[in-house]
Amino acid sequence: MSGDAGLSENWATLWEAFVDAHPEQTAVVIGDESLSWRELDDQASRLAGALGERGIGQGTRMAQLMFNCPEYLGSAYAAFKLRASPVNVNYRYKAPEIAYICDNAGAEVLVFHGSLGERVADARASMPTVRVLLQVDDGAPLIDGAEWYHEAIAAAEPAERIERSGDDTLMLYTGGTTGNPKGVVWRHVDLFGGLAYTAYMSAGIEVPTTVEAVGRIAAELQVDGKSPVMLCAPPLMHGTALFLAIGAFVMGGTVVLLGGRSFDADELWNLVEREKVTQISLVGDAFARPLNEALDVAESTGRARDLTSVTRIVSTGATLSADQKRGFQARLPNAAIFDMIGASEGGPFAVSMTMPGDEPPETAIFTAPPHVVTIDGETGEVLPRGSDTPGMLAASGAMPRGYWNDDAKTADTFRVIDGVRYTVPGDYATIADDGTVTLLGRGSVCINSGGEKIYPEEVEVAARLHPNVVDATVVGVPHERFGETVVLVCSVSAATDADDIIASVKQQIADYKAPRRVVIVDEVYRAPNGKADYRWAREQAQAAG
Repeated sequence: MSGDAGLSENWATLWEAFVDAHPEQTAVVIGDESLSWRELDDQASRLAGALGERGIGQGTRMAQLMFNCPEYLGSAYAAFKLRASPVNVNYRYKAPEIAYICDNAGAEVLVFHGSLGERVADARASMPTVRVLLQVDDGAPLIDGAEWYHEAIAAAEPAERIERSGDDTLMLYTGGTTGNPKGVVWRHVDLFGGLAYTAYMSAGIEVPTTVEAVGRIAAELQVDGKSPVMLCAPPLMHGTALFLAIGAFVMGGTVVLLGGRSFDADELWNLVEREKVTQISLVGDAFARPLNEALDVAESTGRARDLTSVTRIVSTGATLSADQKRGFQARLPNAAIFDMIGASEGGPFAVSMTMPGDEPPETAIFTAPPHVVTIDGETGEVLPRGSDTPGMLAASGAMPRGYWNDDAKTADTFRVIDGVRYTVPGDYATIADDGTVTLLGRGSVCINSGGEKIYPEEVEVAARLHPNVVDATVVGVPHERFGETVVLVCSVSAATDADDIIASVKQQIADYKAPRRVVIVDEVYRAPNGKADYRWAREQAQAAG
């Protein structure tokens, strides 16, 4: 549809249509702060004006190093308005990592929270393309060479609206499990295809063909009380939150985000009650477990929460176990639970849906949508459904253009087979005749022990079935005889013997896949988006000997 003269599929142009259609509608709630579409557009327009005066425009890149805040969405919107690309930077990164992202992306602007200013100052010499530093005030002093974000906006005139293209891009850096982060380049038109189409079709609405229709539909859904109030548990600096916000906006929805700088389950439930949230988006058990535990505590103290507004829970990026689904079902009787496997590079690759009143399926039991296949890792051919050969999950349809400045990795991940382009992030699985998916894990962290291939996710799922295992990550460490041996790094809820955990795993999967060693830690470290950090787990396994 990128050639349609009526619909540019540029997110700034579409968001401007929402402003025109319902300017006083709440666009975003972040903790105790909220912004209407008019306020968000004014902030973004003035920032776009300020950046334009500084020579920022089409094709340039703006890095964002911030916690959740109104300025995060405002600066992303400003970049879209200028036909520039926002670039996410993980706020946990230290100076060398910040410098790597900004230098690799060729970012010319860095918007950052003042509390992260020391790291920015230390990184400055290693990111020569950055020439504009905008500091968001959170109580820290202004660093040398930076300007205050709020002063830049206050002094600028709003940028005029311009013609834009669906070919404009945004860049999403994904840490992955090995190597340096990679910039995934999404065109606006492809992201519209991946997010908006799904939103419209799931609601039984014909996909609009003009910008005006996008705004009108959003306003009508809002007036009719059918637009979502979507709470995203992961922070904005991960693509999940920004993408889900975009999907909610086209439906006239309001996006709700946590205001704290670390995940707080009670804050989330407070926001659900206060804002009458209809959809919660999270990432697997790393979020689900503390959420259910917080409800346990509330119930034990006689605190009855009103969660009847929630009609959908969506988990993506990590598996959601059956026991956590049951916990949600007991407290949120109106909620359908969607467990999806996706990636920054596209998807979804597999879906598990539990409707209200259904018995949850076993952990990690998914179904592959029609556009998903598996690809033989050796021959590169599409495997037939029902094959026992583990293959890489691959999805056709809307997807990024590729990785920034990495033609080799782009060719490896985005493959054309028999005239069809697939995104192939590297997750291994089998797909049965009936579409049932058995996840095996990421090929890049596949363990080779005595010639046997062992996929961490399969072992992790089995380990978490032990009643005392709270969280688990599985890695391979060097072994003189077998090349690698399997080590489970886990946290537990009560004193537990390692042999008991190993025996429990062996009841679920083949003995050779079971861990040879168990390292028990206070807490399994995960990224803020809930994804496993295999480098950290390997360090723990090796340090424990």
